Parts: sequence; structure tokens; C-alpha cells
Amino acid sequence: MGDPRKSRKKYKTPRYPWRLDQLQNEMYLVGHYGLRNKKELWRFETMLSQIRRQARRLLAAPSEVRTRLENTLLEKLVRLGLLDEGSTLDDVLSLKVEDLLERRLQTLVWRKGLAKTVYQARQMVSHGHVMVDDRVVDRPSYLVHRGEEEKITFRADSPYARRAEVTA
Repeated sequence: MGDPRKSRKKYKTPRYPWRLDQLQNEMYLVGHYGLRNKKELWRFETMLSQIRRQARRLLAAPSEVRTRLENTLLEKLVRLGLLDEGSTLDDVLSLKVEDLLERRLQTLVWRKGLAKTVYQARQMVSHGHVMVDDRVVDRPSYLVHRGEEEKITFRADSPYARRAEVTA
């Protein structure tokens, strides 16, 4: 099983790391979504590839196994806000890494207008100024569920909360 004190990588690096188009795409995503480094991007790419692999295996599975496990996977992705109600496994296969990056807390704080830039949003989250559903979340890469999206606010004693009250 492995020693629990020795963690493993949660990402896979690109197969061809020096392709120009891939480098440009990675740098665009890192800059656009305010990621700290490419490891964060690779972690979400690996997460997406695991989701897509699971969908491909379900498409090839027998029908009784498929129906049971398909509903579980689709419900999880709907709860995360990656898919809409009534989606199919084909919709899972059409997901892109941008869809996952849009569900990060850092991106949602920026999109909601609580921060002026995506980098400021990252700073606010990692310094503990942002709350999700009445609890402080200090991980910019936290995947926000669909129900939690409207519950993103500033902490009550945060200086940003006081500035928001003054301007509102």
C-alpha cells in the first residue's frame, strides 16, 4: 500500500515538454488563471484525464454496471458545477481543463468582482480573507461546489469586507 507519510505526486508531466504550441498554451493558462506554477496546471490536467478515463471505461462496460456507476459520476460532476443536469457521458468526454480551472475558488473570487485581478484573488484567498459557506478557505485551488458558489464572501474582520461596505 505504501507509507502514508510519503506522499506521491498528484500530477503527470507532459509527454513532450518542449513543444512550442503546448508551452504557449500552458503559459497562457498559467497567466490567465493566476496559477503559481505549471504543477498546478498539470494537477488539474491529470484530474481531468482521470475523469475522462472513468467515462471511457463506463462507455465500454456492460449495461447493468454502466447505469449504476454512470449516475454516480454524473451526479458528482453536476455537484461540482462542471456539467448541467441531464448531461451524458459524451459531455464528460468534451470537458476541457479550462472548465476545471473556472471552478477554482481563486477564479470565482475574481469573477464575482471581489478582487480586481486574479492575482489579488489568490492573495486574498491564501491570506484567509475569503469564506465559503461560513468557513475560511485558504486554498486558491479549492474546487467550489455549485451550491457554495453564492456563499463566497469576505471574512467579517477582513479589511476587504470593510472596504466593500464603504463602497457599496
